[in-house]
Amino acid sequence: MEEIADVRSSLRVYLLGSLPYEEFLSFQRRLVYEVGGEPELASLVVCEHPPIVTIGRDGSRRHVRLSPEAMAGREWRLRYVARGGGTMLHVPGQVCAYPILPLASLRRTPGEYLRELQVATRDVVASYGVDVTVDSERPGLRVGERRIAHAGIAVRSEVTAFGLVVNVCPDLELFESIDCDGDPKSMTSLERESPRRVRLAGVRVELANAIAARFGYSRQTVLHSHNILHANAHRR
Repeated sequence: MEEIADVRSSLRVYLLGSLPYEEFLSFQRRLVYEVGGEPELASLVVCEHPPIVTIGRDGSRRHVRLSPEAMAGREWRLRYVARGGGTMLHVPGQVCAYPILPLASLRRTPGEYLRELQVATRDVVASYGVDVTVDSERPGLRVGERRIAHAGIAVRSEVTAFGLVVNVCPDLELFESIDCDGDPKSMTSLERESPRRVRLAGVRVELANAIAARFGYSRQTVLHSHNILHANAHRR
């Protein structure tokens, strides 16, 4: 499928660093509400999360090979979320990209939007000299037999939510306890597969640029906070 040809207004890109998952969910709800009322406020959240396991509509607790006691010992929480995709392990060293976009303006079905999002991510990973493909069976990307990225979206009131997670430089041993997206093979990473030096900050920016371009946003407004995040910080 070709890229969208028309040029849209500026995309708000939130580069947020590490963001606890519950705070992300609260922030995402706020952005979905904003974009639903004002499509010109289309947003993209780029961040990483402290360790947590999330399970989408295609996932199962069976994909987590740790007992509740072992999960508690690692201080890993388990969270069921209303998105597509399966079981995901979120840890530092990943890039999470969550586009909050007005779907009607994209002129794409949810399935087409998901494919475009994966293609944008594939192009970024491939630019590091990695032979990567979009998984034909489960949303996400693969390098050979191993997954390197998850994907799982939701659409709420014609606004996209959630998105994808790319393994850039996480501790890969952590993935031996999770069948990510139901795959018993442990995930790989861009750092492991690329012949080039990989910097987390660089991948964050490149992925944001690729997503903006793929969906026709010619300008980006880069932000590093939001008032709802300040409020959450004060409550902690």
